[in-house]
Amino acid sequence: MADVMALKPGVGGQAAPNYLTASRGLKSWLFTLDHKRIGVMYLASVLAAFLIGGVFAMLIRMELLTPGPTLMSAEAYNKAFTLHGVVMIFLFIIPSIPAALGNFALPLMLGAKDVAFPRLNLASYWLYLAGALMGVVAMVSGGIDTGWTFYTPYSSSTGGAVSLMTLAAFVLGFSSIFTGINFIATIHKLRAPGMTWFRMPLFAWSMYATAIIQILATPVIGITLLLLVMERVFNVGIFDPKLGGDPVLFQHFFWFYSHPAVYIMILPGMAVISEVIPCFSKKPIFGYKAVAYSSVAIALVSFLVWGHHMYVSGQTPVASAIFSFLTFLVAIPSAVKVFNWLATMYRGSISFQAPMLYAIAFLLLFAIGGLTGIVLGTLSVDVHLHDTYFVVAHFHYVMMGGTVIAFLAGLHYWWPKMFGRMYSEKWARISAALVFVGFNLTFFAQFLVGSRGMPRRYYNYLEEFQPLHIVSTVGSWVLAAGFFLMAGYLYASLRKPIDAPANPWGATGLEWQTSSPPSVHNFDHVPVVTTEAYAYATETEETTVGAR
Repeated sequence: MADVMALKPGVGGQAAPNYLTASRGLKSWLFTLDHKRIGVMYLASVLAAFLIGGVFAMLIRMELLTPGPTLMSAEAYNKAFTLHGVVMIFLFIIPSIPAALGNFALPLMLGAKDVAFPRLNLASYWLYLAGALMGVVAMVSGGIDTGWTFYTPYSSSTGGAVSLMTLAAFVLGFSSIFTGINFIATIHKLRAPGMTWFRMPLFAWSMYATAIIQILATPVIGITLLLLVMERVFNVGIFDPKLGGDPVLFQHFFWFYSHPAVYIMILPGMAVISEVIPCFSKKPIFGYKAVAYSSVAIALVSFLVWGHHMYVSGQTPVASAIFSFLTFLVAIPSAVKVFNWLATMYRGSISFQAPMLYAIAFLLLFAIGGLTGIVLGTLSVDVHLHDTYFVVAHFHYVMMGGTVIAFLAGLHYWWPKMFGRMYSEKWARISAALVFVGFNLTFFAQFLVGSRGMPRRYYNYLEEFQPLHIVSTVGSWVLAAGFFLMAGYLYASLRKPIDAPANPWGATGLEWQTSSPPSVHNFDHVPVVTTEAYAYATETEETTVGAR
């Protein structure tokens, strides 16, 4: 390999300290401009949010173990599932890959020393903390029971800390916008010499598409939530019909953002899979340009499909038919990615290590989520399945089976690079198996109970639905066991001395040309890219990355 992985010399000929040890103390972290430290702080924050959201999820599943009261009252249940949704969507899933893994890996993958606007990057993290703190205050000061969608007119008239929670989401939106601006500028201006658009890693293409959605769609939800606060505080008639407003207007505004937001969540997951599969198949990505263009196509078409959430809202049959067609259309670029990933794996030298196990799980679970999305996009079927547990299962197969599983693939893939430690591969494989089995037990049962008529969000249910709820709850215990095991072996790895080589997976990306963990400035020399990405077909040759 070319000598770009040497650290900048330190005092007395010693290697320069890595980014973790360069400066110590809480203040040095909270005011850092290093994209790697900001990424690690995001990672710690989103994992804490995931724990909180997971606790609410376990409480929900325990309550639904039996019909009627089990652990909590109906009012407490409404607050629990609302807070589970808010925490998981706004504090975990949306920032998990772009802000945490993306902040750490993207500049390294582009051969840059940092993002384009380091101070804006730090400001985005502070805004995330401010929004998270506001959300926590809203939880402990009465909570909210509106559901994570904040549907009017109930949200404009109910009690609780609705205004504070919506303002928290508003602040978090600015954090997302700042990250998107930074990534677009970084990709345009800070690519290494020789890294043309079609030599970029596909991770960067997906981050670029995600950033477009973040910048264009997030202001819509921000303005919508401000209008909701104005209606609650000043009694302005915007959404409440008693004040002359239109509650369906809120749904249009909300889903105009929130369906593109689905791709803010899933496109970064696809970005991770596009890195992991070629690495562990030891093959170049099949159809590089098709995968790259499909990311942009998903970003553009995602703005046109919001109405499929509103088939039963009273919109015209013609509008519903158009939205149904567009829903089928957006499935095409997603399918392009899946088929190209499968073609990449075909006849590859596949290594079944933990990141690859999660990538394969992603393919299976996201395929189920995508196919059931087509089912829900069909007008006649959606009328029956709307607001049933079938929708809950579909949503979790896409969001958790897609984004979260891909996040776990990326976490295991870049963990040695981030912290310089190798985790236990044996325990990682056991954890991956528990997560996969537990996930399917939990959510596939919900497809069945939903198709039989079990409404979502209900505190009580008919006794005939209990067997499938028992399966779902037991599955959640298996799933939780997998996550706690994962937390255990990752924490244990941090207690070891640094033992990760620069490139433990034999990957070809620029981020693997630095030490593990990287130095403060990422690269001692400016890397120069001379051939295409994912050059796994020429393993015996020298790497295509030189130094100048």
